[in-house]
Amino acid sequence: MSSKAYLSVERSILRYLHGRKTLTQLTQIHAQILRHNLHQSNLILSHFVSLCSSSNQMPYAHLLFNQTHNPNILLFNSMIKAYSLSPPFDRSIQLFSLMRNKGIWPNEFTFAPLLKSCANICGIEFGQGVHGEVIRVGFEWFSSVRIGVVEVYVGCGRMEDAWKVFDEMHNRRSVIVWNLMIRGFCETGDVEMGFRLFREMRERSVVSWNSMISCLAQSGHDRDALKLFREMRDDGFEPDEATAVTMLPVCARLGEDDVGEWIHSHVKSSGLYRNFVSVGNSLVDFYCKRGVLEKAFAIFEDMPLKNVVSWNAMISGLAFNGKAEDGITLFEEMINKGVSPNDSTFIGALTCCVHGGLVQRGRDLFSSMTSNDHIKPKIEHYGCMVDLLGRSGQVREAHDLIQSMHVKPNAALWGALLSACRTHGDTELAEHVVKELINLEPWNSGNYVLLSNIYAERGKWDEVENVRVLMKENSIKKAPGQSMVG
Repeated sequence: MSSKAYLSVERSILRYLHGRKTLTQLTQIHAQILRHNLHQSNLILSHFVSLCSSSNQMPYAHLLFNQTHNPNILLFNSMIKAYSLSPPFDRSIQLFSLMRNKGIWPNEFTFAPLLKSCANICGIEFGQGVHGEVIRVGFEWFSSVRIGVVEVYVGCGRMEDAWKVFDEMHNRRSVIVWNLMIRGFCETGDVEMGFRLFREMRERSVVSWNSMISCLAQSGHDRDALKLFREMRDDGFEPDEATAVTMLPVCARLGEDDVGEWIHSHVKSSGLYRNFVSVGNSLVDFYCKRGVLEKAFAIFEDMPLKNVVSWNAMISGLAFNGKAEDGITLFEEMINKGVSPNDSTFIGALTCCVHGGLVQRGRDLFSSMTSNDHIKPKIEHYGCMVDLLGRSGQVREAHDLIQSMHVKPNAALWGALLSACRTHGDTELAEHVVKELINLEPWNSGNYVLLSNIYAERGKWDEVENVRVLMKENSIKKAPGQSMVG
């Protein structure tokens, strides 16, 4: 094939690679590449790798890469970038090492995705090494590389190092870098510093507002988050799907129904509701938490797309609003429609059983979770079962379940069983449970007082005195207001 014909075919394949239906035609495109003998073209393969990355087919891309005789910097950069966007992220680092071993010199397009991979796996030592290499080759002033360096230090919680890089940027700080720094300080617990940086920004994006609002909400500053949301709107910024997903739970916690309903109206008119399943899920959760089940269910039914989170939100919402039977019915509908439940689904369904007193249904669900769905029970699942069995007086069965757990039971679990024992008059088991609580929380005076009172109820006065001695030996003082019989 002449060079002119070769270039013509290459251009044709490149146009095909960027066609609308390309994502579903990887194997056909590969066949075309082989047919025209372009399987060693670094240009074609680099575009093919990008396509595989966007369609989550990196094993396919890696197979082709391994068959390439002389990969160049273009192909290596495509592979490194692809693995910076989806796991396994450490493949980027392995490819960089292979590239260097082949004597291929990196360029400015190599370092940004490589640094992103370091941030994703919190590979601080390798990240520092890459940062050093960036400085040695003089690429530190490329904007994408500077962002990558800051992202590594922020991702690994090294805010002092991130600050040094940020400080050296002076007037070259992009909005992305400011957002990274704000997020980093907030995630390491310094919300005040994050907010100070937010106020210092000359230019903000929607991401800047979302990051700060989310940080305030996650750190328990709901009122401040709401205030900032209002300020965002006053400044002319249009809330996006991330804003809605962050603010709807805030509105639910604060009881700000008007704001929640405004967000509902906005996401419907802007198309966010139709385009993002997370927005629909958040609306269902909001209305369930506000007790407006009819509206929650109408949204759930109307959602164009549902995922397991959608079903979980509605099932849990029904449970916490006292509609246990409806919650179980919805769970069964979910299973019948072929939607695979996850561990959160079973927490919701078991909570329905607790609120509805559906003991046998709860037993069956717990059993099917492990045997049919192969989901390993978590402490929350055991908590639901202990609560369910305890409320119905099946305290011995609840105790047997705790004893069979593959994870260590916590104080909340033993506390739930203790409450059931005292409600149903099983003082013998209650005595055993309080001893377990003392082993878990030897510093908690309330447990000793409970044990002493149980001994007193059973007339074991010598044991009451032994508890007093034990408290004295362990320097445990009775809290004010606690009654110690005897």
